[in-house]
Amino acid sequence: MNTTEQKQNEQIGKLMKEFVNETVEFYNNIEQQPVVRHANSQTLEKLKQQEIPADGNSVENVYRQMLDDVYSNTLLAQHPRSFSCVPSTCTMLSWMGDVMTNAYNPHASCQINAPAADIIEKKLINWMCSLAGYPKESGGLFVSGGSIANLTALTAARDNKLTYEQRKAVIYISDQTHASVSKGLHIIGFCKNQISIIPTDNSFRMDTTALEEAIKKDIALGRKPFAVVASAGTTNTGSVDPLREISSICKKHNMWLHVDGAFGASVLLSKKYKKYLDGIELSDSLSWDAHKWLLQTYGCSVVLVRNRSVLVDSFAAHPEYLKDAETSQEGIEFWDLGPELTRPARSLKLWITLQVMGSKKIGQSIEHGCEMAKLAEDRISALPNWEIVSSAKLGIVNFRFLPKSKTTENDVDKINQEISKEITASGYAQVFTTDLQGKKVLRMCTINPNTTQEDICHTIEMLNNIAKKFE
Repeated sequence: MNTTEQKQNEQIGKLMKEFVNETVEFYNNIEQQPVVRHANSQTLEKLKQQEIPADGNSVENVYRQMLDDVYSNTLLAQHPRSFSCVPSTCTMLSWMGDVMTNAYNPHASCQINAPAADIIEKKLINWMCSLAGYPKESGGLFVSGGSIANLTALTAARDNKLTYEQRKAVIYISDQTHASVSKGLHIIGFCKNQISIIPTDNSFRMDTTALEEAIKKDIALGRKPFAVVASAGTTNTGSVDPLREISSICKKHNMWLHVDGAFGASVLLSKKYKKYLDGIELSDSLSWDAHKWLLQTYGCSVVLVRNRSVLVDSFAAHPEYLKDAETSQEGIEFWDLGPELTRPARSLKLWITLQVMGSKKIGQSIEHGCEMAKLAEDRISALPNWEIVSSAKLGIVNFRFLPKSKTTENDVDKINQEISKEITASGYAQVFTTDLQGKKVLRMCTINPNTTQEDICHTIEMLNNIAKKFE
């Protein structure tokens, strides 16, 4: 390494020490920050006009610009009052794991490149399979997120259940299934008319009677029902489909059952609430995002399968340039289990978090999230002119304001949209809307372990005060 590089590295080291101290301070006082930090138009315009320099700039100048113009102008999804979508619950332990892993940049595709990381990923996969109730021949791998986890599992389902009849195949999802499922099915060769959308009941769970009827109808038409995607914690309501009933239907018709547990599978760590995932052990595959409720930074997800061989059948490839790297005892490397060849060691930050906190404490943090949603429901229910549309389930509750004055449904929708915009603009909390049963509703996802009762109560109070303007 030449002298110039050495000096630059020393400067990077100095700046990163400063960055670590500032980041610790930031996280220790994050609740004092606004949830949404808006970039001003001048900053955005400056970035639009900035080009790639031919000769480069100083490390410190670039470092300062990134802090001032990029990182300081983002939504803080890890904020304890970020209640929109399914927010990040990341801890500094996961961040530490990110920093350490990225610094050493292990190539986690095979055992020979990173043998210790290989052991850790396999131990975590086995542990998560055990939590899901899968047998010893199960397996899986870490991927970037639920979208890729779903795609990977559905590829295995296609290859396991279908041959020449793919064009006649039908897959069944509910009207609450995550959009990534349809996107993944399109990527692996299925058309829209091959995706059958099953209605949900009053609790937003897949209607199994409607599912049975749809399957029978498709068989009568000469089509090939081959898979059902059930949800364990929907994004909209936190609802869990009747997994045991759906499994029975799948077995009856020799169909694959995939469970999208990207959000809700983490409840398996809770002694109190894991009962809501009864039947998940009967599934053929499962997606599970650690960056949703296991306190991890993006992206850290797993795809699990009841029998690891189905992943090997779909993804194993053995080109000549990889022969020397095939050193695992069974001849199966992580690159044989999914679409990626080069892949980062995503599991290490979760391992660090679990080693420091222990699984019991993480389970308790999950229970806290569920209890905060119930608190929000109780506070809303006690207020006049508010309606609970979907009761608290796995840390999610949906509700809306109904003004006293007679008005149309369209007006009610607009009012709730305005309430959402105003509380978000305040910076105190972020509460987005979604659509349920044709209604625009406010939705709170309360899964951050640092969210306090005061955060919940004050947010509800603010929502009610904003709503009073529309009475």
